[in-house]
Amino acid sequence: MNTVYLAQDAAEGVGNPWLNIGVFAVFIIVTLTIVSRVGKSTSEASDFYTGGAQFSGTQNGLAIAGDYLSAASFLGIVGAIALNGYDGFLYSIGFFVAWLVALLLVAEPLRNVGRFTMADVLSFRLKQKPVRVAAAFGTLFVSLFYLIAQMAGAGSLVSVLLNLHTFSAQAICVAIVGVIMIAYVLIGGMKGTTYVQMIKAILLVGGVAIMTVLVFVAIRGGMGTLLDDAVNMHAASERIKEMGYEATDILAPGLQYGASATTQLDFVSLGLALVLGTAGLPHVLMRFYTVPTATEARKSVTVAIVLIGAFYLMTLVLGYAAGALVGPDRILAAPGGANAAAPLLAFELGGSIFMALISAVAFATVLAVVAGLAITASASVAHDIYHAVIRNGQSSEAEQVRVSRITVVVIGLVAIGLGILAMEQNVAFLVALAFAIAASANLPTILFSLYWKRFNTTGAVASMYTGLILALGLIIFSPAVSGTDSSMIPGADFAFFPLKNPGIISIPAAFLAGIIGTYLGKPDNLDHLQAEMEVRSLTGVGVEKPVDH
Repeated sequence: MNTVYLAQDAAEGVGNPWLNIGVFAVFIIVTLTIVSRVGKSTSEASDFYTGGAQFSGTQNGLAIAGDYLSAASFLGIVGAIALNGYDGFLYSIGFFVAWLVALLLVAEPLRNVGRFTMADVLSFRLKQKPVRVAAAFGTLFVSLFYLIAQMAGAGSLVSVLLNLHTFSAQAICVAIVGVIMIAYVLIGGMKGTTYVQMIKAILLVGGVAIMTVLVFVAIRGGMGTLLDDAVNMHAASERIKEMGYEATDILAPGLQYGASATTQLDFVSLGLALVLGTAGLPHVLMRFYTVPTATEARKSVTVAIVLIGAFYLMTLVLGYAAGALVGPDRILAAPGGANAAAPLLAFELGGSIFMALISAVAFATVLAVVAGLAITASASVAHDIYHAVIRNGQSSEAEQVRVSRITVVVIGLVAIGLGILAMEQNVAFLVALAFAIAASANLPTILFSLYWKRFNTTGAVASMYTGLILALGLIIFSPAVSGTDSSMIPGADFAFFPLKNPGIISIPAAFLAGIIGTYLGKPDNLDHLQAEMEVRSLTGVGVEKPVDH
């Protein structure tokens, strides 16, 4: 079986491109209509950033699930399990377990203390300007890396559906997705984005559930039969032979992370980033401000956990089903590589129409997540840098919204460019890098701010910049960017850091920098704000009271 044959086979398995375009167009028209109608009530900064905090816990839970279940969750994890079996499922476990950290340590206190952005919490009892600037940089880089993953996933998805094998054609797909994303945010703000995320969450979880049922109908057996079929398909693949593994290795740990001590250490680093990263993701944290009370914030996390947990359990079935019914060689030969596993599986299960519908849902997944990310990044620039630092808190809400809209356009254009470079990367892996940055730059300062009375501005700034710079630097000089055929820049080699994920170094370093900076720095002498923050975070009393620094 040769590569040319496989590429042709993959090309035949994309269904009808015109049908796919038609379904996509209908979905985009419907959601843009919803966004435009909802967006008519977006006039103030609170409307643009948090939807006026008018959503119920159930609605926000759906939106959180829609925000969190990204292209990495659907396209990336299914592809990772299809190719690497057990090791691919580790992404599902890490993404899901991370929610316990967010629920137990962050959700309610964050809602009680903040108003618009993560920096509201971090700067509550500290000096405003240095903390807000550092937090804004952390937010921007986390959002940017997450956006890159979504753009890469969108490019892979559309390339498979339209049978586009050339780099230029796939790059155009990424650019179109970016333009549509910018339109969603500019028209609808957080209100419009939230409704799209709610719709998308229902469609995605429902679509994955239908696919799961169809898998067991197709194999005419249970989980044991599915695993046997996956092993048999891998046994016949060229990939397993080239790697020197046995086909049964897809059922055991180690296919991706067990080759050497370095890859095993990389797995530990990945696990740290995934489990700790969610509680530091600014676009997820921002969703807690869209509900009116802390009780609704807790409820929204509970609803999200149920949906997210069910989804990730089903990815195990879909991943092995893609390995069994599509096969690793055909997946790798398709445009987008591992990211093509889910749409190719949909075609095997239900033909062209079903594939078009599932792919439209996946496309909605990308649009909903990138819209939420763009709003978060724009809010950080407008509220934390422009309003609080440049204008010293004197700008009007109309000015902030205008700066936010400009930021959305700039962020969108940058994400398009970087997303084109990362089109061949597994999107679950790319999101793991965003999680590492979030866990390094944001989480230590969030926890110290909420739970350590002695914590001061010096510690906060030291922690955020140490985590951010170290994480970014190690990523740039890792095999993820250069040095291998699968790197973002395959023709270059300036990688000296052996691990693909920097979490094992950058996360502990950020915690340590926060501690050292606190003990070396001068006290902020804002004890009254520390006491107020403690009362607010634990009880919710005084949430609407303005903070006087």
